[in-house]
Amino acid sequence: MDARNFMPDETVVAGIRKDIERYEVERAGAYAQVIWRVPVFLGALVVVAGIVAYGFNGFADPNEQWLSSPHVFLYFGTVVALFFAYSLAMRPATKLRQSFREHVLPIVLGFIKDMRYANATTPDSFDRLPRQATGSFNRQGFDDVVSGKYEGFPFELYEATLSQKAGKSSQTIFKGVVMAFETITPFPGLLVATRRAGQISRFFRDMFGSGGLEEVQCGVAQLDETYEFHTDNAGAARPLVSGRLAKALQWLNETWPGEPARVALQGSDGFLLIPSTKNFFELPGISTPLDYRAHIEPLVADMVALLATAALVRKIGQPDDVTEEAAQQ
Repeated sequence: MDARNFMPDETVVAGIRKDIERYEVERAGAYAQVIWRVPVFLGALVVVAGIVAYGFNGFADPNEQWLSSPHVFLYFGTVVALFFAYSLAMRPATKLRQSFREHVLPIVLGFIKDMRYANATTPDSFDRLPRQATGSFNRQGFDDVVSGKYEGFPFELYEATLSQKAGKSSQTIFKGVVMAFETITPFPGLLVATRRAGQISRFFRDMFGSGGLEEVQCGVAQLDETYEFHTDNAGAARPLVSGRLAKALQWLNETWPGEPARVALQGSDGFLLIPSTKNFFELPGISTPLDYRAHIEPLVADMVALLATAALVRKIGQPDDVTEEAAQQ
């Protein structure tokens, strides 16, 4: 798919450029604010922490002093407070960038019908996402959430970070983009394709059982070395795994290089998980002037690529004798 075919027309672009001009005026003001807010907020916090730490010395053992328990808690609290102080100091910039993003995304993504955009909210489809596709996690965070209809099928796209926290350590289980969509043909059960785990991880995972899922193989050596395919309906899964799903995964690996993408099918729900550290819909920092071609057009290109990928994956269960026209109806 050529992203140029989805770009706004000249009239819309002209309006966006005027919006950018207004944004630039506000950006200059916000940048001027954060220039003094950051050092003042952080500096004031450091001074207060230093005064409190000095005061603790009057209660600490002379042999301990700066390494006493009160100081340890103070150091930890200061680090946490620095994070919040920096966020507060940057608020004029983050608020401006977010408001402009909320304004411009529905305009440039006009090819998406019934589009809705949100930020830092739990996506509606998240509860239906099979945990076999993500792995176990107890912490979750979301950035941009976009939903609507593309080529007649509803979808929800969101940036997610899933992690497992145990004590003081935390491990990122998944970070990237999740796309939820309605499949053309429902899968009678659950089928997940995930990155093949190492021998040690597989050993500890198998100790606690497979959760009723059976592993199947696609017959393509490269994919079987990279992926694990698990299902509760092996009879229905094998033709897909060795056919359309295998072809889709090969295309995904070429289109989205890096950590292998994951796929989950459960009934009419389809999920595509693309691991990535990229923030797909982010605007440049407040110190960088906003440019339509450099910063806005790539947002459209990224969305087109993601939707094209989802459109391919949702056809995995489509019977071979169904035409493309019939599948879209």
